Amino acid sequence: MKIRSPIVSVLGHVDHGKTTLLDYIRGSVIAQKEAGGITQHIGATEIPMKVIENICSDFLKKFDIKESLPGLFFIDTPGHEAFTTLRKRGGALADLAILVVDINEGFKPQTFEALGILKMYKTPFIVAANKVDKTYGWNTYEGFPFLETYSKQAENVQQKLDNQIYELVGILHDEGFESERFDRVGDYAKQVSIIPISAKTGEGIPELLTMLMGLAQQYLKEQLQIETDAPAKGTILEVKEEIGLGTTIDAVIYDGIIKKDDIIALTTLEKVIETKIRSLLKPKPLEEIRESKKKFQKVDEVVAAAGIKIVAPNMENVIAGSPLRIVSEDFVTVKKEILKEIENIKIDTEELGIVVKADTLGSLEALVNLLKDMKVPIRTADIGDVSRRDVVDAAIVKKENAEYGVILAFNVRILPSAREEIKANDLKLFSGNVIYKLTEDYEEWIEAAKERKKKEWIDAIIRPAKIRIIPKLIFRYSKPAIAGIEVLSGTIKQDYPLIRENGTNVGKVESMQDKGENKKSASKGQKVAMAIKDALFGKNFNEGDILYVNIPENHYTILESELKNKLTEDEIETLNEIVEIKRKENPNWGI
Repeated sequence: MKIRSPIVSVLGHVDHGKTTLLDYIRGSVIAQKEAGGITQHIGATEIPMKVIENICSDFLKKFDIKESLPGLFFIDTPGHEAFTTLRKRGGALADLAILVVDINEGFKPQTFEALGILKMYKTPFIVAANKVDKTYGWNTYEGFPFLETYSKQAENVQQKLDNQIYELVGILHDEGFESERFDRVGDYAKQVSIIPISAKTGEGIPELLTMLMGLAQQYLKEQLQIETDAPAKGTILEVKEEIGLGTTIDAVIYDGIIKKDDIIALTTLEKVIETKIRSLLKPKPLEEIRESKKKFQKVDEVVAAAGIKIVAPNMENVIAGSPLRIVSEDFVTVKKEILKEIENIKIDTEELGIVVKADTLGSLEALVNLLKDMKVPIRTADIGDVSRRDVVDAAIVKKENAEYGVILAFNVRILPSAREEIKANDLKLFSGNVIYKLTEDYEEWIEAAKERKKKEWIDAIIRPAKIRIIPKLIFRYSKPAIAGIEVLSGTIKQDYPLIRENGTNVGKVESMQDKGENKKSASKGQKVAMAIKDALFGKNFNEGDILYVNIPENHYTILESELKNKLTEDEIETLNEIVEIKRKENPNWGI
């Protein structure tokens, strides 16, 4: 048994300093001529304990961090997608995470999304409150621990920084996390440490690395134990075509050993396949990258934790985010193990649900979990580009329920045949590379659709209004009768039925005109020419008559119970007059 380095994922909003942070750690190593101690991996950087000691110096001793760990293994693929892509049995591949937040900008959409993912996978994390050097009046002390550089700042600068930290504490509290500045944390198991840093100047980096080491040492001991001679377990990070090599896979090995000529089991969209490793490639050490013509060196074996490039045949359709296993026993057993792991992504599907597409197993899982939280049913959830078949599926649902007849596509292409079908079916597609944004856009669209429906429903309710037939302005006696009218209260609309003061039917508003222009409605004070369908002048109405809108009883109930506060005073008065007319005929009307 050996203890491997904890795998640390760096998450956060774009431009908040994820890459700068890793570059500082790597750069400080090179500057100290310790480059031999650092190893670059595929999509990862290994920082050995000796280097961490150099950066943190006495700080490790202060916090009583013992040298029981070989170092830290940073996953540095861009964006939080790496976090969701890199998974293993039972959750995320990363043992720890750093959530980078620009202390001046605070939480942004991707920060909230990253936080949601950390919550989903129950990953221990610390918050790196970056860019403290941008605080107005800040004096920089390069590479200093935060507490030392903070003590040298003016009181008003300290106050400003404290306020910014407490803003972060407030947001984290709203999101369900108790947090505090790292030196004020009482219980590391219950509180999230916020470490103010500058990834540019290195201030606070000693505390950041120390906190990671402390968390790993205290809570991850069992998790980090590996058998160096056991067959490797890993996760596929990326599948790509490379000149001179053919199809390669980049993978992170988190347990055991992988050797050249091993037979590995991998997952494609259709099935689990086995293939033999032709080459294992590792990037050359960091300091050589600028000079070296060959980016990679061949190795015979690699022990976890490590990032590795594999060259092997028949890997074109392997899924990013899927497991990698060594076939040391019979293939059937390994296949069962892989399928069991993939089945951990439990997707309950329903006939009436949305269509979900994503680029990797991990991002599919994250998207599905967010939709579950939103209580959105899912019809199908698959990896791969949006195809015509997906659009046909969504179109079937749309006929039954427009709210769910949509496609959510994360980080995938929309095939040309699918685009044509989307256009033909006037289908709603949400496509993008931020999971949080996709679900947010879908929610906003649903809300807007509900608002539209509500407005249509409100508009369909017949509201109270009354009109007067203007004397000497009868233009036509029947078929339809046309007369000049004045609106005395409310708004009269096309198709509204009309009654007289005694409750007898007059007819229906067929159309209205004002100075030759057709009108769909006319409001209080307006005078228009009105065509009244099924009405006969002299029989159904006369000059000077007051006519009311004939409100159906079920419409009156809705007006009374739900829309009363939306009626004007004159509309309420007219409604009471209409009720009086109706109850002369039927005393229980509207009760």
